Amino acid sequence: MSLQLEEPRLVLASGSTARAAVLRAAGLAFEVVPASVDEAAAKQAAKAEGAPAGEAALMLATLKATAVARRRPESLVIGCDQILVRGETWFDKPADLPAARTQLLALRGAPHVLETAVVCHRHGAEIWRHLARPRLVMRDFSEAFLDAYLSAEGESVLTSVGAYRLESRGALLFERIEGEHAAILGLPLLSLLAFLRQHRVLMS
Repeated sequence: MSLQLEEPRLVLASGSTARAAVLRAAGLAFEVVPASVDEAAAKQAAKAEGAPAGEAALMLATLKATAVARRRPESLVIGCDQILVRGETWFDKPADLPAARTQLLALRGAPHVLETAVVCHRHGAEIWRHLARPRLVMRDFSEAFLDAYLSAEGESVLTSVGAYRLESRGALLFERIEGEHAAILGLPLLSLLAFLRQHRVLMS
């Protein structure tokens, strides 16, 4: 027996394999339709306006959900975004392994926050939004460890805003983690499931 009702259909407006894996692990049926938006330009505009990183993440999640919802008006579209913040600095996915090394050295021995946004659209309107803020503290690892880590992980680190995958060897980088595991992976699952129950997408 399915715990998910047939309607409305769920659409994930993201090409993230980690987010899709989180939803599949929870037993949800959904379609993946990556949104085509200029994330770099939107993020740059948000910074220029002095927007906090969390507000920028919500804006980007909204842009993605809106873009896909135009094509799937009857579906419940889930848009997501995540921005890593250390102090006043925002980090993006590293372009290559040298950039990943530089980024991880900048994060070493210090806390950072993952501003993790999720927005849902249906029938041309936003119906829900949520912002999770997991806090992670990297340990003061050696450069020899870092080089070995990057060699072991390879280009998979380029798929993550933090240059780490917590579901893999990335856990070895950390001293302390505060927050929902799924939110660190890019999708605040428990809050989303609560909303889906309230919206009668899932059995309550």
